[in-house]
Amino acid sequence: MPSVTVVVPVLDDAEHLARCLRALSAQTRPPDEVVVVDNGSTDDSVAVARRAGAVVLHEPVRGIARASARGYDHAAGDVIVRLDADSVPPPGWIATALRLLERSDVVAVTGPGRPYDGGPVVRRVWDLLYMGPYFVLVWSALGRAPLFGSATALRRSTWTAARGRVHRDDPEVHDDVDLAMAFDPAWRVVVDRALTVEVSARPFSGIGSALLRTRRAFHTFRVNGRRANPVRRWARRFRVAFRRRAGGRWTHR
Repeated sequence: MPSVTVVVPVLDDAEHLARCLRALSAQTRPPDEVVVVDNGSTDDSVAVARRAGAVVLHEPVRGIARASARGYDHAAGDVIVRLDADSVPPPGWIATALRLLERSDVVAVTGPGRPYDGGPVVRRVWDLLYMGPYFVLVWSALGRAPLFGSATALRRSTWTAARGRVHRDDPEVHDDVDLAMAFDPAWRVVVDRALTVEVSARPFSGIGSALLRTRRAFHTFRVNGRRANPVRRWARRFRVAFRRRAGGRWTHR
């Protein structure tokens, strides 16, 4: 059975973090290690993490990409689970992720989020205005399934292969999109609704939040340059698929 490290970056989010850590303690397959990466919190986030028995790392340079990468680098598990501080995974989440990763050609698995706050209107339009467009548009641009940072599990070997290509020092990137771009387009990422987590409705907190997320999405594509070109990515995927059908062997490159 592979070992599991959960990485949770946090910045002034003690209340949500406590809920996330309680959900992790209730997993049917508990993690072997929980790493909370504090990105300069001034609230009780660090105390909450320590009370829950998590390993606390301090990342003084602000940016979720920097904090997440710090946690991935530290992780000792064969599988790295990435959750946000406001993620609330159901009890079978880790067990399901491990089952999906049993296939040797799957490098990462992910699921969508659904809001646990924000009211009935937000919950009704969430998929229509946020989750649905995210998976459809980013999937089209990447040439395969994207990652959703609030609910992702990947092999540690996948991170090792991709870590040199992420923009960890850029505080403006969406770290999940940036990491997905660092993957070879031919690598297989599985999206499964069984990996759905509850999350805060903060993306719908106002027009400012929406504009910030949109700006960062375009910025993430821009800094990835040629690697972010959808035509190149789809061409790479089709070339590998053709070689596999012709008897070639699938490899990480």
